[in-house]
Amino acid sequence: MSTLTRARTTPAPDAKWLVPRLRTARDAVWPTTLAAVERRRDPFRLLIACVISLRTKDEVTASASARLFGTAATPVQIAALSERRIARLIFPAGFYPTKARQIRAIARRLLADHGGDVPADLDALLALPGVGRKTANLVLGLAFGTPAICVDTHVHRISNRLGLVATRTPEQTEHALEHVLQRRHWIEINDLLVTFGQHVCHPTSPRCSTCPLAVRCPRIGVTRSR
Repeated sequence: MSTLTRARTTPAPDAKWLVPRLRTARDAVWPTTLAAVERRRDPFRLLIACVISLRTKDEVTASASARLFGTAATPVQIAALSERRIARLIFPAGFYPTKARQIRAIARRLLADHGGDVPADLDALLALPGVGRKTANLVLGLAFGTPAICVDTHVHRISNRLGLVATRTPEQTEHALEHVLQRRHWIEINDLLVTFGQHVCHPTSPRCSTCPLAVRCPRIGVTRSR
C-alpha cells in the first residue's frame, strides 16, 4: 500500500482527455446511480428518489424507491399516504422519518403550487421541502435535459483530487466546474464521477495502481493508495 502523495506539479487532466476515460470506466462496471436506475427520467420519480438517496447507499435507495413507487407513484397518491406509511416503505433509508415528512410535503406542495407537476426551474425546486442544489440540479439535468452540474461528495472530492478545481464546498465546486467543463458534459459528469468514486477513486486508499487516470492525476490530498 503506497503512502506517497504525487506532486501538485502534475498537470490536471483536461475534459477532452478525462471524459472518454471516465465513460470507459463506468461502462466496465454495473452502475447503480440514479441515472442508471431511474431510466424513465420521470421528474417526480427522480425528485423523490433523490431525496431518498441522501446519506443512503444506492442499493438501499433503489429498493426503497421501488417499494414506495409500487404503492404510490404520483403526487396525488403520495400526498394521500400518511408519513408513517411512507416511512415504512422507504425504511431503511437514512433519516427515513425525516424523509417521509419531506416526501409527503413535496407532493402536497407540488399539488398546491404547481398543478402536480415538478417545476423545471432551479429556484422553484429549491423552494420545495428538503431539496438542495444537488437534488435540484440532478432533476434539471436528468428529467428536463437542462445543463446543470449535480455535485455530491464524490464529485466534490474527485474534482479536487484531480486538480480540476480547488474548492471547499460543493456549491463552490459546482460553479468552478462550470468554467472547466463544456456545457455538454454538465449533466453526465455526476454519473461518471459517482461511479468512478464508488469503484476506483475511494475517499480513503483509492485504487491508484489500476486507475485509468493515474498518468494525469496529481493525487492532491492522497496520502494512502492501493
